[in-house]
Amino acid sequence: MNPFQATDFLQQTLQGLSPTVTHWQQHGVQAEWLGPGLLQLQPQTLPTHAESVLLSAGVHGNETAPIEVLSGIVNDILCGQLPLATRLLVVLGNIPAMRAGKRFIDYDMNRLFNGQHASQPQAAEAQRAAELELAAQRFFGDAHGPRRHYDLHTAIRGSVFERFAIYPYLHERAHNREQLMWLAEADIGTVLLHSKPAATYSYFTSHHCQADAFTLELGKARPFGHNELARFTGIDQALRLLVSGRKPATPPFQPQRVQLFRASYDLIKLSGEFVLHLADDVENFTALPDGMVIAEDGDSRYIARGGQERILFPNPKVSIGLRAGIVIAPASLDSGA
Repeated sequence: MNPFQATDFLQQTLQGLSPTVTHWQQHGVQAEWLGPGLLQLQPQTLPTHAESVLLSAGVHGNETAPIEVLSGIVNDILCGQLPLATRLLVVLGNIPAMRAGKRFIDYDMNRLFNGQHASQPQAAEAQRAAELELAAQRFFGDAHGPRRHYDLHTAIRGSVFERFAIYPYLHERAHNREQLMWLAEADIGTVLLHSKPAATYSYFTSHHCQADAFTLELGKARPFGHNELARFTGIDQALRLLVSGRKPATPPFQPQRVQLFRASYDLIKLSGEFVLHLADDVENFTALPDGMVIAEDGDSRYIARGGQERILFPNPKVSIGLRAGIVIAPASLDSGA
């Protein structure tokens, strides 16, 4: 039985259709539709201490390739082409923005987690961020094995390193080296180690749900139907092996395979006078020469130091008070990063 009225999970979501039933079984899989863009799956016979995996995409509505990747995984599970051996929660985040082909409608949803949705009650994204927090807490609250969350994105601009991960600030927890090698095996060999709490989805699940959580930046944002999905083969295959229980043994940690950076400080847009002294098309991870004035905002100046710093997520068009970029520097796990 397939209760979807559209051809697949993504089309069901975009068309605003509800399945004919909210609980069903097919091909050895128990499925539960939790609401628009929220689908929980698990094998009818669940292995003891099975991994609980949350896969999310579309937190920014115009980042479509990861949405298509996740929809393909769901469709193959539901039709019996991909076996399932984990608890799986699939989240398509900002549905109105997905329909509109926009990053967001009122406010960047990935700045509204960790309770920050209460600060923007008028935003269309606020209630959805609260819903996604609750769904994650309920899902991981029932977990008896490892907890994973991969929040899939594509970037506004190009990148010196096309695919990279953001590892949320862990407070007193240690970085999971096995997960870093899993990322490397998935063709994601560059990782930013965040150095403070954030309002992102992956920080929320890392901190409040104790999951191994990452924001994955997988290439350039393009409209639906214009993605070169072959460029996403690494993460697609890695996720399929993970959820089907066929993931090969991860090799021991090899520092040379993982390029680590640490967030040094944020460029905060304090006023309308903010000026970013970088080209509009500057790529993520572009090197910043020693002494370069990166940005100015009234009497405030941001100056590059040391010659090894790089820029990440430069965006001078953000609202006042938000981050207009991150200055990062090389790091290693042995350095206490």
